[in-house]
Amino acid sequence: MTFIEFKKLLLDAEISLPKFSSLIKVSDKNLQSYKKKDEVPNAIAAVVRCFAEMNKHGMDYRELIKDLELKAKVKKGAGFARKSKKETQENL
Repeated sequence: MTFIEFKKLLLDAEISLPKFSSLIKVSDKNLQSYKKKDEVPNAIAAVVRCFAEMNKHGMDYRELIKDLELKAKVKKGAGFARKSKKETQENL
């Protein structure tokens, strides 16, 4: 699926890209990166298509997804350590 087709399905699902990313717990930047590639991964394409169809038939997909209590992935590894505000300010 192209990024343009993806955006059209978001319109059909009556949800913005930021709200979609928040709902499925995927970074907005991650979703925006598909614009450069002009291709959306199959799993994301399937989800947005289902949302559009559910919305078309009057189903509230938002509540169904919220009930799943999805969790955002956290980056792990040496390069992703969180810095305290004090450390960040000291580096400036």
